[in-house]
Amino acid sequence: MCVECGCGSPGDGKRAGVALPHHHHDEEGHSAFHGHTGEAGGVSRRRVSVEQDILAKNNRLARENREFFRAHGILVLNLLSSPGSGKTTLLERTIGILGDSVPLAVIEGDQETSRDADRIRRMGVPAVQINTGAGCHLDAHQVAHAAGELDLLPGMILVIENVGNLVCPALFDLGESARVVLFSVTEGEDKPLKYPRIFREADLTLLTKSDLLPHLDFDCARAQNAIRSVNPRGEIRALSARTGEGMEGWLTWLAARREEVGTLPDFPA
Repeated sequence: MCVECGCGSPGDGKRAGVALPHHHHDEEGHSAFHGHTGEAGGVSRRRVSVEQDILAKNNRLARENREFFRAHGILVLNLLSSPGSGKTTLLERTIGILGDSVPLAVIEGDQETSRDADRIRRMGVPAVQINTGAGCHLDAHQVAHAAGELDLLPGMILVIENVGNLVCPALFDLGESARVVLFSVTEGEDKPLKYPRIFREADLTLLTKSDLLPHLDFDCARAQNAIRSVNPRGEIRALSARTGEGMEGWLTWLAARREEVGTLPDFPA
């Protein structure tokens, strides 16, 4: 996992080019994070211990995030996918349809640049960019700090566009209300079988870029069977943010989740 892939521990990211402050656990065990120093050649048992410690710290802060968002009636979505599956394009189309009817805010996660946050801001929606550098995912600490930069309102939808990656983001609870995984039809139908965890914990899987299906050999039935084989409980919808096909189903799902805010279960251990 991340201890081995070189991305560092939670809290190593940057927001708008400025390094986030590192937190430390105090003697009472309050939620915190510290820079990952690592030890070359550490034994496997030590590595597992460090990994468990990182996740435990993250999960404590994620619970605090979730309690805060619930208390304020904010629906928080964690958008996950491979790079280029259309997360930002989906957000732009959603913002364009909803207009001012639903207050929105966005936290953007990328290794470098503020390009996606700039796209969202141009549509009149507040956005905070987190640049993770070598990091391959967002964590609860980063989300807490970024949320503090936003003027959050009751009834708002806060969308966290995670770093494009099907592995590490699946491990880190951010305190979200729901997880949405985008699965582009330009990818192989067996992607859920190769990367099961991220699909297993999705509340909704969106088959994106459906307008390209006439030009591809992508088998939707096989893809959906693969998703259901690892996650029989999650919903599946197909859409094209470019043409608008299927957007009504996505918006209906969003509306239903807004009504459920405050009664959602905790992220599975």
